[in-house]
Amino acid sequence: MSVISAEWTKLRTVSGPSWLLAAAAALTVALGVAADAATGCPANLACRVDTAKLTLTGVEFSQAIVAIIAVLMISSEYSTGMIGVTFAAMPRRCTVLAVKAAILSGLVLAAGGVGVLLSVLAGRAILPGHGFTAVRGYLPLSLGDGPVLRAAVGSVLYLALVGLMSLGIAAIVRDSAAAIGLALGVLYVFPIVASFIGNPTWQHRLERYTPTNAGLAIQATTGLRHLPISPWVGLGVLAIWAAVALLGGGALLRLRDA
Repeated sequence: MSVISAEWTKLRTVSGPSWLLAAAAALTVALGVAADAATGCPANLACRVDTAKLTLTGVEFSQAIVAIIAVLMISSEYSTGMIGVTFAAMPRRCTVLAVKAAILSGLVLAAGGVGVLLSVLAGRAILPGHGFTAVRGYLPLSLGDGPVLRAAVGSVLYLALVGLMSLGIAAIVRDSAAAIGLALGVLYVFPIVASFIGNPTWQHRLERYTPTNAGLAIQATTGLRHLPISPWVGLGVLAIWAAVALLGGGALLRLRDA
């Protein structure tokens, strides 16, 4: 309990994380609203739009803020030299990392839950006015609909897993700038590379086994048979990335000097 209290005190006495969490929730909503408002289904055209995925577009961008929060939770202590004090007071380094991971997960789940819920409510209000009506086969977005609920809950879990993976990367790299660069590279470079791969086999592999592509499959509510990977399995792939990063970070925390 002393470890949890110490880590929570360090986090809540610094204003940066709370503002970043609020920004992550706000960005999720703002970009979801922008995507909804910019997409229409003209009356004379057949539309094939996954409205749940569309309204959760903001998650693809707010994940960057989550990654930054996660990195700063540990790398900022290295930059200020506070990490030595932390480990002197709490010698079980893996326990410290586990507590940081638990606190980070709780905060991201809360902020992500607010952002995703408001995004779905905004999509429910906006999309019918842009041609996505029940008459055309688009029911209003509702968390009572199984696929929409899965996409919403999965998006929140996705953000939490991105945070855990980034925390592990920070424990491995230590340096804030390098860790943020590496975390954002993992999140955003793989999808770009996959889009330029001409070989269908390798493109399929990148879409199945890279964290962003695989993890965001959880948002799909239509055309599931054509996805490179099923939604929950894709989220599982991201969970493996997060677990490997955390295990690697924990191992290096024990082996290296503070």
